[in-house]
Amino acid sequence: MPKTINILFLAAEADPFIKVGGLGDVAGSLPAVLHSLSDEEFSLDIRLAIPFHPAMHIDGLRPLGMFTLNKGATELQVELMESTLKGVPVYLVGGDPIRLTGSVYSSDANLDAEKYAFFSLAALEIPKQVDWLPRVLHANDWHTALSVYGSLTKRWDHPGPHPASVVSVHNLPFLGPEVGSILEAYGIRLAPTDLPEWARTRPLPLGLWASDAIVAVSPSYADEIMTPEYGSGLNDFLRARNDRISGIVNGLDVDAFDPATDEALVANFDSTSLSGRSRNKLELQKRLDFTQNPDIPLVAMVSRMDVQKGVDLALSAIRSMKAEAFQAIILGTGDSQIEKKAQKLEADLPGKFKIETRYDAKLARQIYAGADMLLMPSRYEPCGLSQMIAMRYGCVPVVRAVGGLKDTVQNERTGFTFQKAHHQSLKRAMLRAFSVFAEKVRWVEIQRAGMEQDFSWAASAERYLELYKSLLSK
Repeated sequence: MPKTINILFLAAEADPFIKVGGLGDVAGSLPAVLHSLSDEEFSLDIRLAIPFHPAMHIDGLRPLGMFTLNKGATELQVELMESTLKGVPVYLVGGDPIRLTGSVYSSDANLDAEKYAFFSLAALEIPKQVDWLPRVLHANDWHTALSVYGSLTKRWDHPGPHPASVVSVHNLPFLGPEVGSILEAYGIRLAPTDLPEWARTRPLPLGLWASDAIVAVSPSYADEIMTPEYGSGLNDFLRARNDRISGIVNGLDVDAFDPATDEALVANFDSTSLSGRSRNKLELQKRLDFTQNPDIPLVAMVSRMDVQKGVDLALSAIRSMKAEAFQAIILGTGDSQIEKKAQKLEADLPGKFKIETRYDAKLARQIYAGADMLLMPSRYEPCGLSQMIAMRYGCVPVVRAVGGLKDTVQNERTGFTFQKAHHQSLKRAMLRAFSVFAEKVRWVEIQRAGMEQDFSWAASAERYLELYKSLLSK
């Protein structure tokens, strides 16, 4: 009979309940895959906890009751509800601090500080409310990292050992706002002296300090966060804890992203038959008012408009290549200045460059299925999902060899990589890709090699299982 490992998995968002970014994909997929895992020694009882954001509308919620969380002389009411996701129990935590903002993430750092401190500490009371003791507490990013720090001072009312803790780092520069006074109000003392002084009241550094294991979302990013360039001022602190740090690449929901069944496409296809893909390209060219010609390389970006994503590098590279025969589409929204530059480029390159400044999930899938190349010139990229989706849809990625991009794209086998965060380096990589695109047989080989990569959660989930087992063995 396998031994059961109880895991409480905390995140700010989880698809399909609510999703803003890649964390929502991870929290909506990984727990379910972990739930299905077992071996001769262990099985996993994993339960997900997320805030009950006001924007969420969920049918069939089951109220589990209410309890209080003390903040100074004030008793804050906490509402606990339950749902399920692919067999995984999901706990939704509500209360006034969570209702203060209508969105998952606010532009007001003080509101987010209060919201996520409240959620992180309230989540530590869930085991008592449902009579279930976690052996592992797994937090994600700064929003839930305070649960790991708070758990050091939590007196669990159940018999058994204190839970081991894991913090997954999806984006290190987002350390979270100042929370010193908030924690003191909740009766949580600030103890760590081996953090840089400026970091001792920030949620993510506190969680990293308290955690038994730190997981970066790709092996290369795990190495990078221990360097001055990518360490966000914590590189020395992290390097001193390198024995706790590992990197596990995020997976992809391969059932949700499958060109053979995707209803958003005008024609379905797979790696054994790419003829349907040509129809998607012609339809995409038509929609974008481009010349319908299968021999013109169609380049795309599906990205948040952000300097981190290198959108500015892509715009400069495309402008410098205006004499070349190609078409380009960027779908995304974000930084207003970058959006304006993209709109200016569209005006200067009519019929060659198109910008769509919005979020459009259906168009994104059509782009993956119809474009020939996907650009990801990121200045840093902890993991990235777009390059995995692109490869699954036969869209060849052109990426900067950094973080998860370096770990998932093989140069001139499944895509094209470049080193420097400079538009000329990106331009040279694009020209290499254009050259190979003209060699139809070789291009199809690269497409198929990418489509046949296994980016499912299965392999990554096995690594998490091994991590949990190793923590408990210690």
